[in-house]
Amino acid sequence: MPTDIEIARQAKLIPITEVASNARIPDDALIPYGKYKAKVDTSALPDNPNGKLILVTAINPTPAGEGKTTTSVGLSDALHRIGKKTMLCLREPSLGPCFGMKGGGAGGGKSQVMPMDEINLHFTGDFHAITSAHNLLSAMIDNSIYWSNPNDIDVRRITWKRVLDMNDRALRQIVGPLGGVANGFPRESGFDITVASEIMAILCLASDLKDLQKRLGDIIIGYTRKKEPVYCRDVKADSAMTVLLKDAILPNLVQTLENRPAFLHGGPFANIAHGCNSVIATKTALKMADYTVTEAGFGADLGAEKFLDIKCRLAGLKPDAIVLVATVRSLKMNGGVPKNELTEGENVDAVRKGAVNLKRHIENLKKFGITPTIAINHFYLDTDAEIAVIEEMAKEYGADAVVCKHWAEGGAGAEELARIVSEKADAGAPDFDQLYPSEMALADKITTVATEIYRAGEVSISPAIRKQLKQWEDMGYGKYPICMAKTQYSFSTDPTALGAPEDHTVEINEVRLSAGAGFVVAIAGGIMTMPGLPKVPSAENIYLDENGQIEGLF
Repeated sequence: MPTDIEIARQAKLIPITEVASNARIPDDALIPYGKYKAKVDTSALPDNPNGKLILVTAINPTPAGEGKTTTSVGLSDALHRIGKKTMLCLREPSLGPCFGMKGGGAGGGKSQVMPMDEINLHFTGDFHAITSAHNLLSAMIDNSIYWSNPNDIDVRRITWKRVLDMNDRALRQIVGPLGGVANGFPRESGFDITVASEIMAILCLASDLKDLQKRLGDIIIGYTRKKEPVYCRDVKADSAMTVLLKDAILPNLVQTLENRPAFLHGGPFANIAHGCNSVIATKTALKMADYTVTEAGFGADLGAEKFLDIKCRLAGLKPDAIVLVATVRSLKMNGGVPKNELTEGENVDAVRKGAVNLKRHIENLKKFGITPTIAINHFYLDTDAEIAVIEEMAKEYGADAVVCKHWAEGGAGAEELARIVSEKADAGAPDFDQLYPSEMALADKITTVATEIYRAGEVSISPAIRKQLKQWEDMGYGKYPICMAKTQYSFSTDPTALGAPEDHTVEINEVRLSAGAGFVVAIAGGIMTMPGLPKVPSAENIYLDENGQIEGLF
């Protein structure tokens, strides 16, 4: 069986100018970055009516793999095959996971976006621009303190760290600057990975450059000795940061293996942030196509909830249909089968036991007024009896289930899914609503997500955290949505609790105000904003062969 990268090398790509022409993007809106990728100047595009918005999400991720991005690509290609003008909108992959545990993040099999190697590495430089803008603010904070500290910044209360787009656990907590008076005042700090930067979230929620600069200026970088907030605009960094991001804010155009157009833009973490591609890319796609396929990170309890409660709320978007991806393999793992035993033959009982995870996600999405369509991402070892269990359970909860073979067959393997989902998108989602109103108190929003989506029996929020939330409400941030940060592997805060746990306790350990992005982060459990490398990182197996081709990036 060929690998993803072997399939990618066999692809016959067309020039990005031809991709743009097929998508009716005018020449004066296209900014080529080489032969097969480009940025799009959205100001040069016509203002067409919006098409239909289709969200692709999934059950909780497992090491067995669910294939949410692969399904998004396959569905987009399949919609084209049945005559629907479609745009695909995905996030950009981060370098850290590419060289860490995950490998590449551009789809798989015959449902990939191209050029895969460039997308997974430096692409158009967006993440580098975000890294530079973030660290410029860090430098200007320290410089302001060095030169008489006119904003009276308390060095003990600086909340703004530095970032790097690489997994490096040694940088999580650091002390600096050292070396004497000339280098500044020593203090504790650290690094986050670039995708956890608030600037990444801001870029993906901003509507244009003017809005981008305002949001950058609204970032709270720390507090004074009187515990009053200090903003990015107070250290006069927002305008220069906007300059660094003036190209990064433009969507990136690439193509699928079937030469269909795709936007890849932005990549915020799906736990510490909202895990969706940029609002600009999504809104641009809606103007360019009859159907826009997009995805949200991790499982529906994190990614879809944040897409619906944060991105749709802040950007005025509304999904017309939702696809929920599941696999026989991952449901077996939810049913108690270890990863190394997944290939040992049919296990209908494990699929049935693990399908409670699928059921929970269907129930949760219905709370937003939309019943999802189940995409059963097919693996060659799946049996008819195992698939029948998923179809049966989906039907029990009012959802259509479709077997999809897009990994092996490309868009042709997802045509039935495309027909069903396009019909649902045409009908729209008249009952769609967010889980909670903007006017609800911040603590109550946290409790609502934890009880309604995670099925917690108790939500523990300490008096100190409640006091902090109330202070933010008094400052005018009470209408912000909540961005829950917890493990992606379980409905609970215990990553080993698979299936559909309920009546567990969700303890909120910390809250953070992302004033520029426009949400409040509530952290439950141990969430790392700077991942480490595994014992055997993917980087050990990535190399150039004798022909100069990249091997090991998949």
